[in-house]
Amino acid sequence: MEVFAADLQRRFDDARGAGVLTNLHGVVVARGEDILFETYLAGTDSIGPRPLGVVRFGPETLHDLRSITKSIVGLLYGIALGAGLVPPPEATLLEQFPEYPDLAADPARQALTVAHALTMTLGTEWDEMSLPYSDPRNSEIAMSRAPDRTRYVLERPVLEPPGQRWIYNGGATQVLGQLIAKGVGASLEAYAEAVLFAPLGIAQAEWWPTRAPSPASGLRLTPRDLARIGAMILAGGRWQGRQIVPEDWLKASFTPSVSLLDGRHYGYHWYLGATPRDGGAGDVIWERTVSGMGNGGQRLALLPRLDLSVAITAGNYNDPDGWRPSMNLLRDVLLPAFR
Repeated sequence: MEVFAADLQRRFDDARGAGVLTNLHGVVVARGEDILFETYLAGTDSIGPRPLGVVRFGPETLHDLRSITKSIVGLLYGIALGAGLVPPPEATLLEQFPEYPDLAADPARQALTVAHALTMTLGTEWDEMSLPYSDPRNSEIAMSRAPDRTRYVLERPVLEPPGQRWIYNGGATQVLGQLIAKGVGASLEAYAEAVLFAPLGIAQAEWWPTRAPSPASGLRLTPRDLARIGAMILAGGRWQGRQIVPEDWLKASFTPSVSLLDGRHYGYHWYLGATPRDGGAGDVIWERTVSGMGNGGQRLALLPRLDLSVAITAGNYNDPDGWRPSMNLLRDVLLPAFR
C-alpha cells in the first residue's frame, strides 16, 4: 500500500513559502481511522458573514464547511431514504409539497423530480455564481431572506426542461433539507446528529445561522471529523462495524448524472473527477476523486484507489480563485509525496 514520503512536512512548508497555499487553516489526511498527516495554521476566518479576525486553529477548532454542507445533506438524504422516510429520486417533486397547490398545478413544473434537486438540474432560474454573496440579488442570499425559503426555490421561473443542464443551486439543497425534515419529523440538524454525527463519534457540530440553519452552507465541523466522514464513505458507508450510509446510495451518488463545463461530472450533490499525479518515468496517473467543495477553499477530497480522505479548511472566502490553494495542496504537495 502506498504511503507518504518522509519529507511531506518539508514539502508542505516549501509550498507555503512559495505562496501557493494561501490562508490554509487545517489539513487532515486519513486512511480509515488512521491520520496520516495533520497540520493547523493561523489565519483570518469568519462564521458565515461574521468576521472572527485571526484564529489560531487546532484539532478542536470548528470551521465553516460552506458548501461541503450540501454533500453532507446528500448523505443524510440517502440515510433517510434507506429508512423509508423520504421519497425516492424518481418521485415527482411538487407532489411532496401539497402546501403549494398553485405550483403543483403548473404544467411547466410537473416534470420536476427529486433527482433533479439532487443533481442541480431543475431547469429554473438561479444565479449564485455571477453575483457575489454580498449582493442581495444573488439567488442564495435572496432565498435566505425570503419568508418561505422552500417556496422561493420552487417558484423560480422555468428556463428549460429539467435534467438538461447543471446550474449551481443552493436552493436545491434547501428543498432536500426540507424533504428530510418533513419525512423524519425533526429538524435537519437533529437528524444529522442522530444518524450521522453520533454514530461516527462526532461530538462537535454547529449550524448557522442559529435562527434558521442553512442546509446549503451552514455546517461547521473540525477537519478531523470531516475527514472521518470521508473515511466512512470510502469504507462503503460503514464505521466500526455499523452501516451508517447505505452502500447503494453511495454508488448512486457517485455515478455521473450530468456533465460540468470543466470536464468533471456531478452526482447526487458530489463532484466527480480526476486529479493528475506523477507516476514516474514521465507517466501521469489520474486519480479518481469524489469531492465536496465549499466557498473559501473548503474541500473534502476522496481518492478511492488510495483509500484516502483529505479534509482541507481555508479562509479564502468570496475569492474567485479561492479554490486554488486547496487544489495546489492536493495536486502538487500531497499526491506527489506518495510512494
